[in-house]
Amino acid sequence: MVEQFQLFRFFEQIIGCLHNLYNYIGDAIQKTTFVGVLNIINFTMSSVSVIVSTYEKPDWLEKVLWGFDCQTFKDFELIVADDGSTIETKNLIESMKKQVSYPLIHVWQEDDGFQKCRILNKAIKVCSTEYIIMTDGDCIPREDFVQVHYLNKMPGHFISGGYYMLPMNISIAITKEDIKNQDCFDINWLKEKGIPNTFKNNKLRSRGFISKLFNLITPTNASWNGHNSSAWKMDILNVNGFDERMQYGGEDRELGERLFNFGIKSKQLRYSAVCIHLDHQRSYRTPEAIAKNMVIRKEVRQNKSVWTYYGIVKR
Repeated sequence: MVEQFQLFRFFEQIIGCLHNLYNYIGDAIQKTTFVGVLNIINFTMSSVSVIVSTYEKPDWLEKVLWGFDCQTFKDFELIVADDGSTIETKNLIESMKKQVSYPLIHVWQEDDGFQKCRILNKAIKVCSTEYIIMTDGDCIPREDFVQVHYLNKMPGHFISGGYYMLPMNISIAITKEDIKNQDCFDINWLKEKGIPNTFKNNKLRSRGFISKLFNLITPTNASWNGHNSSAWKMDILNVNGFDERMQYGGEDRELGERLFNFGIKSKQLRYSAVCIHLDHQRSYRTPEAIAKNMVIRKEVRQNKSVWTYYGIVKR
């Protein structure tokens, strides 16, 4: 692991020399030609479903929904998987339906504690397409988010994307205009707000070949991440979706582990499929739930389990 990390840092130094020049050229090409091609072929593309999970954070959810309104690839539906939020979230979604360019569907269940797996399974059944992207209601997608997932989907694979964590002060400060103009994805804009100069900034700076190289050499596993992953709906149904016994702490990874056991491989797009993660408290995180989840995941690994009896289809 140490040698792998040192090799990763060596590549980082080499890539840094090429980074700025390539991105300057790459951005110009991507915005003028590639998006134009997408507009032409959108008429023949199948649509995509996006599931956004949420609970009692309408101010964060609104920013996320505006992020999806800025997408270069627009042929998708969006399902909000609501784990028991109050009327404020419902009112927001009803208002946003009139303002965004994509179909917006609200799937809600009564508040019964942290039951994200249960509401995600309900949302999966509502999806009308063959391919599903999943993210959270605190993750604003970059304008190419859906495009990257769609163009990289492959039979027998799921996609593992990345996120860039923001502090609370910047999370609050981001406006609709910052999202529309993509300023909140501009590392220079973020530095003006106080973001330090660290290696993780490459998640926002890297495009094209550079991002692909980082995806290749990153030591991070390409696991199923609730904030940014996608898969074929049939593959998710073949493992019976999420295990509804699980609460916060690895519940997303467990789905990915059963997909692996089913023979599905993962595709690393940590530096290509990018969202910014708004800060928030996690009052639903408990040692008891995490310990319970760890036992379930251990059994899945040991038994090479594929199907959960506590998923979409009940016994």
